[in-house]
Amino acid sequence: MTSPYRPLSGEDSSRSVPASLTIRRPDDWHVHLRDGDMLRAVAHYTARQFARAIIMPNLAPPVTTVAAARGYRDRIMTALPDHADFQPLMTAYLTDEVEPEELARGHEEGVFTAAKLYPAGATTNSAHGVTDVANIYPVLERMQQVGMPLLVHGEVTDPEIDIFDREAVFLEKVLTPVLADFPSLKVVFEHATTEDAVQFVTAQPEIDGSPRIAATITPHHLMFSRNAIFAGGIRPHFYCLPIAKRERHRLALRRAATSGDARFFLGTDTAPHARPAKESGCGCAGIFNAPHALESYAQVFEEEEALDRFEAFTSENGPRFYGLPLNEGTVTLARAEVEVPDVLTTGVEPVVPFRAGERTSWRMVG
Repeated sequence: MTSPYRPLSGEDSSRSVPASLTIRRPDDWHVHLRDGDMLRAVAHYTARQFARAIIMPNLAPPVTTVAAARGYRDRIMTALPDHADFQPLMTAYLTDEVEPEELARGHEEGVFTAAKLYPAGATTNSAHGVTDVANIYPVLERMQQVGMPLLVHGEVTDPEIDIFDREAVFLEKVLTPVLADFPSLKVVFEHATTEDAVQFVTAQPEIDGSPRIAATITPHHLMFSRNAIFAGGIRPHFYCLPIAKRERHRLALRRAATSGDARFFLGTDTAPHARPAKESGCGCAGIFNAPHALESYAQVFEEEEALDRFEAFTSENGPRFYGLPLNEGTVTLARAEVEVPDVLTTGVEPVVPFRAGERTSWRMVG
């Protein structure tokens, strides 16, 4: 079967490619580490590649308080190898009833880096999410006051809206009014999947010379379009939310990621599910890309002849948007083919990784 992972041009090139690539140690600005046995099974994959990661709060129950965030952070650190040099950046899960002062206190105490808006029912463990953005306007006002970024899962959940249009409708109906009503609120549009999102982000004015809105882009949305979900049958391991879109949207994301524009940066949205949960009537949404995330991004940048912009996307744009220092260390990738296993044994149930059975063109070596 033809691989669904395709470069922009679809053609090989004879250009010179470096044998290795050393960059400032990167960060992952969107990670699902889960909890319990799954957390202990997957956390080391993220810590191997990234110095810091924005940790998603959609557990069951969700992380809505400072105490819950501290406890989750402790469990993450306990799950990692003793030598791991990794900092989890915790986020608060917004609900209709969340207390503005709880978020402000968590941010001021250095517990909450940001707060996450899940429209209720939009994705995994989002049932407690926000039913109407107007319900959290007092929270957004307080976040604006203390400089706490808002992270958004940008989809409406109206069942009458086609699933492939829900991101574009969210931009128009939800995010545009929020930006108008809170002109100093910093926003990250997470896991952008459409040309509409790219155009929306680049059209927003800056605040005091800095972007007020940015977007993360996943490796999987750069590497396949919605056709992959249905290639030769229903392929549940390509199903994620937001769902992959048309080819023109994939190409727009590749142009944005490799453009050097500081408003776009790395966010894997790695989201493990056990294989039985993916290959079932549920067909749970999520792609586990952590084992070879950085290598996959490098392959995209190589294909787009943009390796000179790779470090900015992986290691500089994110911390600068969040107002955090750049990492001091480095990582090195070598030009080498690596076969991705068909399945990973986690100690609980097997998990199928992103690009299972494929070959990467880079290997992280240090």
